[in-house]
Amino acid sequence: MAGLSRKASVLWKELSAEDLRAKAAADAIVVLPIASMEQHGPHLPVGVDTYQVEAVCKAGAEAAAGVDVVVAPAMWCGLAEHHMAFGGTFTFDLPTYRAVLLALLKSIQRHGFTRVLIVNGHGGNIAAMAAFLPDFTRETGLKIAATTFFDLAQEAMAPLLEDQKGCMHACEVETSLMMAIAPETVKTERLPEAFGMLGTSTEAILRPKIGRYRPFRDMTETGVIGDARRASRAKGEKLLAASAAALADALGNTEIWR
Repeated sequence: MAGLSRKASVLWKELSAEDLRAKAAADAIVVLPIASMEQHGPHLPVGVDTYQVEAVCKAGAEAAAGVDVVVAPAMWCGLAEHHMAFGGTFTFDLPTYRAVLLALLKSIQRHGFTRVLIVNGHGGNIAAMAAFLPDFTRETGLKIAATTFFDLAQEAMAPLLEDQKGCMHACEVETSLMMAIAPETVKTERLPEAFGMLGTSTEAILRPKIGRYRPFRDMTETGVIGDARRASRAKGEKLLAASAAALADALGNTEIWR
């Protein structure tokens, strides 16, 4: 109805250029979601990481009381060579990934923003982000911080889970989140076969004591690490709320930028 004011969106893509100039002038924090487009077992779409990081960033930005935040469009392609054998996957090589991400950061800087929080939603991007961060800070002049949302929220996630302590792959966590975020994309009839590498820890996957490249096809026939049979929409709603709250707390933490 005419005359009714609408709440301003936190999403960059929904704002005008004028809106974004005002955000920059107000020293808003830019949240830059990064993700992947890769196989997620027989029951989930290939866009899982992108769906999830977009949802967490939007909810976290909206929950960050007293903090001016704008959420940039998600960078949907990442480093996913280890999933290529299953099909359905896009991947960058490392130099291309670095170049594209740096170009996005330089665009943000040229518009007058000074602070960027990169929020990652894909395990395969973690090591690269840690390596890039010093150079990106020097090359752009931005204050840049980075986190992976399921690591940031792991402590809050753990009590909600039955068979895991944190996020694995196409697992109890990711399947529950997708049931809450985009339930129409989940093939529930395939859940009985959606498990693999049961008993594996998150630490063993992401932080092995001795590293070696192994494609997922050699590790799990289903493309799943964990047990999606434990997933539920109710659990996914709680996991989304926990992830958003952890991100909102981080956005409100001024010590990050000191």
